[in-house]
Amino acid sequence: MDPQGHSHAARRLAWLAIVVVAWAGAILTKLVYLQVVRHGTYLRLARQQQERVVEIPAPRGSIFDRNGQPLAMSVPLFSISVNPQRLPDLDIAADILSRILELDRTALYGRLRLGRDFGRGFVWVKRKILPEQAESLRSLHLDWIEFQPESERNYPNGTLAANVIGSVDHEENGNNGLEAALNEDLAGHAGTARMLTDVKRRGIDSRLDTEPHAGASLILTLDSRIQYVAEREIEQAVHEHNAKTGSVVVMNPYSGEVLAMASYPTYDPNKPPQRGEPAGARFNYAVSVPFEPGSVFKVITVSAALETTNLRPETLINCGNGAITLFGRTIHEAKHGYGTIPMAMVLARSSNIGAIQVGIRVGQERLYEYVKRFGFGQRTGITLPAESPGMVRSLKRWGPTSLSSVAMGHEIGTTSLQLAQACAVVANGGMLVRPRIVLRKGGQPPAAEPPRRVLKPETAITMRQMMEGVVVNPAGTGHRARLNGYSSGGKTGSAQIYDFAAKHYTHTYNGSFIGFAPVTNPAIVVVVTVNGTHGTAGFGGVAAAPVFKAVAEEALRVLDVPKDLPDVPADEQKKKDEPDNTDDLSIADLGAGEAPVLDEEKPVNAGTPVAAAAVAPAVAPPPVESGPKVPNFEGKTMRAVLAEASAMGLPVLVDGSGMAHGQQPPPGAVLHAGERIRVRFTR
Repeated sequence: MDPQGHSHAARRLAWLAIVVVAWAGAILTKLVYLQVVRHGTYLRLARQQQERVVEIPAPRGSIFDRNGQPLAMSVPLFSISVNPQRLPDLDIAADILSRILELDRTALYGRLRLGRDFGRGFVWVKRKILPEQAESLRSLHLDWIEFQPESERNYPNGTLAANVIGSVDHEENGNNGLEAALNEDLAGHAGTARMLTDVKRRGIDSRLDTEPHAGASLILTLDSRIQYVAEREIEQAVHEHNAKTGSVVVMNPYSGEVLAMASYPTYDPNKPPQRGEPAGARFNYAVSVPFEPGSVFKVITVSAALETTNLRPETLINCGNGAITLFGRTIHEAKHGYGTIPMAMVLARSSNIGAIQVGIRVGQERLYEYVKRFGFGQRTGITLPAESPGMVRSLKRWGPTSLSSVAMGHEIGTTSLQLAQACAVVANGGMLVRPRIVLRKGGQPPAAEPPRRVLKPETAITMRQMMEGVVVNPAGTGHRARLNGYSSGGKTGSAQIYDFAAKHYTHTYNGSFIGFAPVTNPAIVVVVTVNGTHGTAGFGGVAAAPVFKAVAEEALRVLDVPKDLPDVPADEQKKKDEPDNTDDLSIADLGAGEAPVLDEEKPVNAGTPVAAAAVAPAVAPPPVESGPKVPNFEGKTMRAVLAEASAMGLPVLVDGSGMAHGQQPPPGAVLHAGERIRVRFTR
């Protein structure tokens, strides 16, 4: 080969080598670009085809009562979905799914067809199916049926404590009650897993990315046994007295633990809102709906008087002859006048005029101070949604007669829970203890606000004795709240409901009773409110006191509290519970056509002589008798005798122990000045 040909061949080989090297370099560059530079992009695309991310739902925390009884729990279930684009035949899919899942075949076919036509890759077929339905579908081994793990909230006791616990929506998010208030704690945090699939999107392998964190379980302060009785009794009272709503709160006065919180009407949280469900059935009336408390509020007035004035239980109060006029407004007793009676009897008989006279001695500034001290006008802070602070107007918004209204429980709004908190102050020796409904959250007790002193211990003890007189005194309005085997104290209330349209108070009432038992060392406080009652049969002493009796007796039995009184035979107890000539006299009657006291905006002038105008009753009181009549103590315990005598302001000398079997002077005699009643006790 000549040199020129050889040179030409060498050049061609060189160019070929250059092309090969360039080609190899291009391939290498492309590989580097694909494998290194665009690695993440193509990996993501590959994973989109071969993997899918599955959310692993976290189990929602369960809710238990204080004894470990389940109140709410989540049951694992499956929901069924399909990808319409992967369905081999819409008709066959609709036939199979509608038959096993008990669905309307035509409606299901329409949804599947719509999903395919619009290019959707996901359509729910049915949520939260029955376990036997899931098993039937699995046995078919159809790869286009997708099982989505879910859970369903279950409330095993139905309506029990429903207004406290609340309910959840279809996604298991709380929508009222504790389910809503502590939704974030109960829900936990869902986890994720990556599933490797084949070309038909069937799972081959999976890898856990993040673990689900179960929601915190709650242990409540509620006792299901007491809760059941409270709900049963308030429902019965609402029906018997043709009322609209009602609530009961049972609380430990020392710890603030709510042992029962019942509302009526109620609902079944296992079911979504039903057509025809009573309006407000899902309200918690004990914490969300304030009302004028009426005469139960006289406990606050008298407590303030014991601490800020020289008034004592035996101090005589001029209650007039049944009516008093203040600044053109006439206020009546519920039935008749009482003349001059001890302050203890003002409370026992629920004298409106007597409470006004006591309130005037206290003064509006100090009365307002004690109203706030007892926690009114502010939320208790309990772990429940939509708690109302009630209504306490500032002093500058008090009208000329606001002092008299507040003294007997009008022109103020409270909730049943606030009344329980206030009653606990008397029961526990003078401390304001915040109510609580959660005993443990995730195994830990929630932080509690320290108690705050409201009353002196001696004041609280005196108030206990006076409130016992409301129950044990034959003339007291709370005799229907006497317990069998236990001493008790309390106060009735019958607040007239104001008609804002007609601009006057009506003869429908909020009948209430607040009380505690036993008297010496109270284990429970019970507040009962029956809203929208009618006539004297709807007064607190008639409508609410019997509910207190039934609930308190059962609660004391459940809590194993030792009895401090002898049991009374059933026939004698029935006789004691029968109505006598003493009706509940705690109504704050304003007379027909009175102007609205809640709408008074005119402030009280500094120089307004409220006290001077109010001290003298509208009509001169009847002459005071030469002495009170001696009650019949025969057959009563020493505690009952002393309580009744204290409530009436009568001096007693006791001899012996056991039950009363003789007294001097005899029952019905007039007790003259300086004379004492001698009572002999024998076993």
